[in-house]
Amino acid sequence: MVKTFVNKHYRMMKESLIIILIILGFQSCVGAQKDSEIFTIYLVRHSEKDLTSNNYSNPPLSQCGAERSENLSNFLSDVALDVIYSTDYIRTQNTALPTALSKGLEISEYNPQELEDFSKLLIDSKQDALVVGHSNTTGVLAGLLVGEEIGAFDLDIYDRVYQVLIYKNSGRLHLLHTAFDCSE
Repeated sequence: MVKTFVNKHYRMMKESLIIILIILGFQSCVGAQKDSEIFTIYLVRHSEKDLTSNNYSNPPLSQCGAERSENLSNFLSDVALDVIYSTDYIRTQNTALPTALSKGLEISEYNPQELEDFSKLLIDSKQDALVVGHSNTTGVLAGLLVGEEIGAFDLDIYDRVYQVLIYKNSGRLHLLHTAFDCSE
């Protein structure tokens, strides 16, 4: 009888401990949820385009551009992303593609002619994002996100990554550079 009482008491304590652990685990998951007031937007220019292509208005990436795009995916491998945006050009879509595949994300299109509206969407969405654009839009969009005037940059620059950290609708810009050297 004493043994039955002890076993029953032990079983109740064990069940109580499991319930407590479940509750504590749930609370730590809730506490670890992302603070929606802090998010990061990464902006890059498309990788090198194939200048020998017959498609002058919408050329694909060169071999070097494809390699750079894979390198970008590696560069962002430990970065949490919720969404990936690209213009509707082949070169921007293919620059975003390796990262989208590695993260299991779709590529959403944006209109580079509507950067002010798009910057508001990015801020209002409060999501960690990658945005692939062009030499005449990437810096401008980064500037809009932080309230600074930043213009286009040189057509030969492909290694810039604009990192915009947004906290309570206020942005801080960091200019990063990838360490990629084309094997062409």
